[in-house]
Amino acid sequence: MADQVTLYYSPMSRARTAHLMLEEIGEPYRLEPIDLTKGEQKQPKFLAINPMGKLPAIVHRGVVITETGAICTYLADAFPAARLAPALDEPLRGTYLRWMFFGAGCIDAALIDRMLGRPAPERVAALGYGTLETLVEVLAKAITPGPWILGDRFSAADVYLGSQIAFGLMTKTLDARPSFQAYAERLAARPAYQRFKDQADLFLKKMQATA
Repeated sequence: MADQVTLYYSPMSRARTAHLMLEEIGEPYRLEPIDLTKGEQKQPKFLAINPMGKLPAIVHRGVVITETGAICTYLADAFPAARLAPALDEPLRGTYLRWMFFGAGCIDAALIDRMLGRPAPERVAALGYGTLETLVEVLAKAITPGPWILGDRFSAADVYLGSQIAFGLMTKTLDARPSFQAYAERLAARPAYQRFKDQADLFLKKMQATA
């Protein structure tokens, strides 16, 4: 299919978020497995797609898109019928983009720093996210009163931030606040999430069986 999206994929990577996004879009897509345990992400075939050797990456209409936040943003705009992004002329567009880039520029780095036990640098102000304590407070306020980052309107920003919050809770790199837990639970209750999880679990089992 000309409009089919190909997602280079491992269920043990950030490609999970892109997978969930594709289920929310509801259009045809194909998962191209990349076995991280075999280092396939560093082989020439995949490096021709993403020279960084990182997942996720998608190909759509002959164009390669990498970086999870960019993929979510792109897909929401490429498939407007799913109504996962405010239009360019909607006032909410600015708020939507603000939190998409907050996820990419602040949340991701902060959680990975904490997971790896990286000590805070002397010049904390130079960090994009400042301090983890500040980030947590800002994020908690952003999803309140909810139910979504844009109020009653679910968007790709919820796919992205919700996945990051769920990751933070799972790895204990994010405080288990009731607001975070409730937000992650709302995302997990969506039909698209259930479809994504079932497929991801099955995909992982198949990969483990052939390891």
